[in-house]
Amino acid sequence: QADSSADASIGNITGSNCVNVFLGLGLPWLIASVYWETSGPTDEWLARYADNKNVQAFVRDNPGKACFVFPAGSLGNSVVIFVACSLLCLLTLFVRRLTFGGELGGPTKPKVATAVFFCLLWLVYLLFSSFSTTGKIPTI
Repeated sequence: QADSSADASIGNITGSNCVNVFLGLGLPWLIASVYWETSGPTDEWLARYADNKNVQAFVRDNPGKACFVFPAGSLGNSVVIFVACSLLCLLTLFVRRLTFGGELGGPTKPKVATAVFFCLLWLVYLLFSSFSTTGKIPTI
């Protein structure tokens, strides 16, 4: 039986993307953390973080140990852009439900316009995050 409002489809997309993000971010961080915990500091690692006070304090307090270091950067911009794009996406889905009785489908022109808008939101997020990371726009 087909779901008349596509709620299950939207839930499936959201859930699978959350799992992808959590695994896509969490698993590499876990692997890097375990690697540096077990391998210890290399000369290159010590040289790279010679100016980092936090790393130097860790080395002083934990002789012969290394840790996975990920300097703070432009995550604030990415979060703000993501939240803005997400809110626009949710607003679009809400308006489509009121207008067409569901989030997906409906007349061809609005359906295509929504798909193009969502792709543009993705492109906006990608561009702003990239510009933020490369320093072309100031970070928050």
